Amino acid sequence: MNNKKQLEVYINQNHVGTLAETKDHLVAFEYSDEWTRSGFSISPVALPLQKGVFISKKYDPFDGLFGVFADSLPDGWGRLLVDRLLLKNQITPASVSAITRLAVVGNRGMGALEYRPSNELKAEMTEMTLDELAVECEKMFDTEHSEHLDELFRLGGSTGGARPKVNYEIDGEEWIVKFPSSIDRKNIGKEEYDYSVCAKKCQLPMTDTRLIPSKFCEGYFATKRFDRQNGQKIHMTSVSGLLETSHRIPNLDYNILMQLTLKITHSYEEIEKLFRWMCFNVFAHNRDDHSKNFSYIYKDKDWKLSPAYDLTYSSSIGGEHATTVNGNGSTPGMHDIMEVAKKAKMDEKKAQRIAGEIQEIVYIDLKEYL
Repeated sequence: MNNKKQLEVYINQNHVGTLAETKDHLVAFEYSDEWTRSGFSISPVALPLQKGVFISKKYDPFDGLFGVFADSLPDGWGRLLVDRLLLKNQITPASVSAITRLAVVGNRGMGALEYRPSNELKAEMTEMTLDELAVECEKMFDTEHSEHLDELFRLGGSTGGARPKVNYEIDGEEWIVKFPSSIDRKNIGKEEYDYSVCAKKCQLPMTDTRLIPSKFCEGYFATKRFDRQNGQKIHMTSVSGLLETSHRIPNLDYNILMQLTLKITHSYEEIEKLFRWMCFNVFAHNRDDHSKNFSYIYKDKDWKLSPAYDLTYSSSIGGEHATTVNGNGSTPGMHDIMEVAKKAKMDEKKAQRIAGEIQEIVYIDLKEYL
């Protein structure tokens, strides 16, 4: 497999533009004339919709890519699978450029961006049950080899996040099913499902979720993909990709998220959604709220907050929130929450009511985890 120097970018068969590697191993991008006339900015901060060549300014944190394209690359579990399959095909992972990794993603990535020509890694297809897949996922943490690596790659090689997961069809629609990682609590599937049910009760935007039965645990958590709707792919970008900042280093505050959401969506309805999301994270002790765990989707010619995802009892570095609440990452409470609401110019009484309702619901419904 030769390293790619140039790729064409598409969304739902429409030519968005061209990516090319520079002599400095950065990446240049240019919108196509067609997309400039009738498309939209795929990353409003870094790539405004205009003619001309954009060149990434730094090598880190995305290996020379713009953040919106880095979002297409699998990380955590997905990158592990890609690297293992590269080795199986006698390719050294460190030798593969970022653009070539996008070619490996091809049309299988999260969101709507597709990359051509694609680089197909040789993989054989087999059919396995979810319990069988879970067993094989567990083996991947204990050994460098799996006789079912090809199937794991086919189903989960384009996904992000640390936990093993697969893309799975349920009732003709695309879902993501998660399995416990080597360091997870064994009931993590039921926990994430319970969190999702509680989040819906708190009026957070959520896709459909299920707890799928298993012989080995209380069940596997499944969530319907929000980047696939009515046969179309929905463009999305994380806050990490939008702001061109690493999600591995806590460097975000909800005050900043509020400002960004208003700038991107121009909607106080979206501000209220984010406020509910923040309140839930605080009261439910979901502290792994880093910049890749918030995203925006482009739908009906407008940017909106994506549905909430990756909601569990969790902590970030030092046990604190990855995204601080008015500067407080260790012990945020109602005072910090209301300060964020005040700076976002929300109605104080409404914000107080929302926060109080979410606090009560969370403490009742999730008390076994808190």
